[in-house]
Amino acid sequence: MPGAWPAPLADVVERRSPVLFLSAHLDDAVLSCGVLMAELAGRCPLTVATVFTEASPPPHTRAARSFLRQCGAPDAESLFAQRRAEDRAVVAELGAVPVHLGATDALFRRRSRGLGRLGRALPELVHRYPTYRFDIARGRVSRGDRRLLDGLRSEVAGLAAALGAGAVFAPVGIGRHVDHLLSRRIAEGLAVPTVLYSDFPYDERGGTADPAVVAHRRPWTGPGDPSTKAAAIRGYRTQADALFPGGTIPARAETYWAETY
Repeated sequence: MPGAWPAPLADVVERRSPVLFLSAHLDDAVLSCGVLMAELAGRCPLTVATVFTEASPPPHTRAARSFLRQCGAPDAESLFAQRRAEDRAVVAELGAVPVHLGATDALFRRRSRGLGRLGRALPELVHRYPTYRFDIARGRVSRGDRRLLDGLRSEVAGLAAALGAGAVFAPVGIGRHVDHLLSRRIAEGLAVPTVLYSDFPYDERGGTADPAVVAHRRPWTGPGDPSTKAAAIRGYRTQADALFPGGTIPARAETYWAETY
């Protein structure tokens, strides 16, 4: 059924080429693309590469401590170990191969390794993104992340080449989370056709894609029943309750922006 897929997926599916999904965090790709993954599994070899999969040791910022409480976690190390285990199980169940790139989550990313007495007393002073609302969610990527971006782009380019990927999926950046924006920038530098995906559940909360980013791309609604994704999402047990406090996971159709030729 190659005719049912937009470019560049039509050729990818016809040739059964490998597909690489970039996920900012340990759940994002499944949250946003889980239905499409299920549709592609069996047609193409799938890999989900999650970029930000680690935390740093304490002391943590107030925002990071709030996140740990929200997840009911005693500490960041154990939480991220559990999240990586959840991701491996969920991604494998969807028929894909999980890869964890090991970069530090924005909530825990420091400006430098040294803390100093003042940094220990006020961790916000030594973290690259001191707050969530005014830093991480404002869409302003720190200059200090430029070297990180270059290294990750090189690593992902090597992974895509090793896989022989016919297409790379990356977040469009709805919600303006800096880690999502960095993940998109990684894909923008690759010599592989890219498809951008709508960031769920940020898009459920009224967020929209930056018009400048999708100006030369064609929007496309993914195939399949979005309600079937709920079971996979609930596999992320440390995150599901915080993301969907009422327990109901909206059955929102997946949206993508494909390159035009």
